[in-house]
Amino acid sequence: MNFFTHIDIKPLPAPITYAHKVMLIGSCFTEHIGNSLSESKFQTLQNPNGILFEPASVCRSLVSYIQNRQYSDADLHLYNELYQSWDHHSRFSNPDRDLCLNGINASQQNAHRFLKEADWLIITLGSSFVYKLQETRRDVANCHKAPASWFEKYLIPIDEQIAGLDNTIHQLFHFNPKLKIIFTISPVRHLRDGVSENNRSKARLIETVHHLVQKFDRLFYFPAYELVIDVLRDYRFYDIDLAHPNYAATQFVMEHFTDYAFDPATKALLTEIRQLVIARKHKPFHSDSSQHRDFLKRNLLKAEALSKLYPYLDFRSEISYFNA
Repeated sequence: MNFFTHIDIKPLPAPITYAHKVMLIGSCFTEHIGNSLSESKFQTLQNPNGILFEPASVCRSLVSYIQNRQYSDADLHLYNELYQSWDHHSRFSNPDRDLCLNGINASQQNAHRFLKEADWLIITLGSSFVYKLQETRRDVANCHKAPASWFEKYLIPIDEQIAGLDNTIHQLFHFNPKLKIIFTISPVRHLRDGVSENNRSKARLIETVHHLVQKFDRLFYFPAYELVIDVLRDYRFYDIDLAHPNYAATQFVMEHFTDYAFDPATKALLTEIRQLVIARKHKPFHSDSSQHRDFLKRNLLKAEALSKLYPYLDFRSEISYFNA
């Protein structure tokens, strides 16, 4: 008797390796994937604009990285004593205008350089709803808790999503001819939109992404949404808000992503690195014991050996800790 729906996830034809650079952009679920990869020493850059939920903001941000767009005073607004950008997450907001701009533009330049060299781009879309400023009719990536009366909520049609992403993908491939793209749909449920509205929103994203994956041979789809919604299918895999997948669910998704994205050699190295990262977090009861000194020495030798074998990976914090 089967208690779970089976999803046939075909592995990537050309897997991700530790030699690759991976940019991640999109919803908060992007950061579950990105943090897992980063902690395992993959070369990543995630969400240079902060969290983005819908395709329009993702497209606008990616094009701005391609163009290495630099923001100016005119791109900021002052609200609640903070200078803010409608294109960026609140982590860039600052009471000092120059510090706000410097943070945004430094991130833009870093994203431009990284995207030019990236081997993979992982895009996680969360919603088809976008908010438009009533006064200027422009889309915003973040409302910064401004009054609801400032905005109009708009459900982006499928053809509009396809057109925006299609144009952006062409620009990405022209900017970086080796780039490959993985799309995922976030399993986070946007219940504030309403249950029916959330389902309509996700359905539009799924149809959009599958249309594009069928069109481009360097686009791929990983079913993070289906793994949570159709395989796990249980509220015990959600946090108390009943909207965000919990730790068990995200680990379940990452286990499948590992099988989907990595070849056996990369998975073997991943296991070694995770063991080293866990050892780095170890807190001894008796730090002056010979047993702990042996533990440090053993892991120091392992970290130094991996650093020589893979000079493009950063083991400095582990070497410094085990050498203390």
